[in-house]
Amino acid sequence: MRSATEARGWADDGYRLLLESVDGLTDAELDDPCALPGWGRRHLLAHVASNAEAIGRLLTWARTGVESRMYASPDQRAADITAGATRPDLRGWLRDSAAALSRAMDDLPDDAWRHEVVTAQGRVVQATETTWMRARETCIHAVDLGTGTTFDDLPEGFLAALVADVAAWRAARPGPAITLTTPLTHHEFGADPPLTRLDLPVTTAAAWLTGRRPAADLPVLPTWL
Repeated sequence: MRSATEARGWADDGYRLLLESVDGLTDAELDDPCALPGWGRRHLLAHVASNAEAIGRLLTWARTGVESRMYASPDQRAADITAGATRPDLRGWLRDSAAALSRAMDDLPDDAWRHEVVTAQGRVVQATETTWMRARETCIHAVDLGTGTTFDDLPEGFLAALVADVAAWRAARPGPAITLTTPLTHHEFGADPPLTRLDLPVTTAAAWLTGRRPAADLPVLPTWL
């Protein structure tokens, strides 16, 4: 069972990996595609920076009790990423937005962490969930940037939590019937026969479940998020 404190540590780990990769890229290399189909590295970084601001709005909601959604709409979210990718201060925005989010988390009163907010997918969650939301963004997108960081570089505890999170998400949706065991976790999801039993390293399981490592010998899964 992951805690908000653990998740925040993972979020910081992922951000550190991401920033180290960004610092090693020239401006020309930022123009290259990333590992996500149809996205460039600049779009990916704009998404991560925008996500920090969006989670900050949820923390403002938790602190003040005044509704403050992550994004005005899916179209506005996409437009902000497209515009953000062209910002000349993209590197600075990435740093400044992360620093502002960190301060907001530091300053949030203990009781406010229990207040309910709504995610971009419409889930009603306690504000504590925002640390896990940020961990997923920074860790997975550190891999997606396409500079050599892999799931093997991510914290083991994060990977186990990610496998549990995505498996639970898939258990509520159509898909092939899977019994998945890793050294750290065990999950059953999907209902479409035939049943496939898998025993995988947690890194492979996390990459496969999130669609980051297609493999010919593993079942094809519906798109995650």
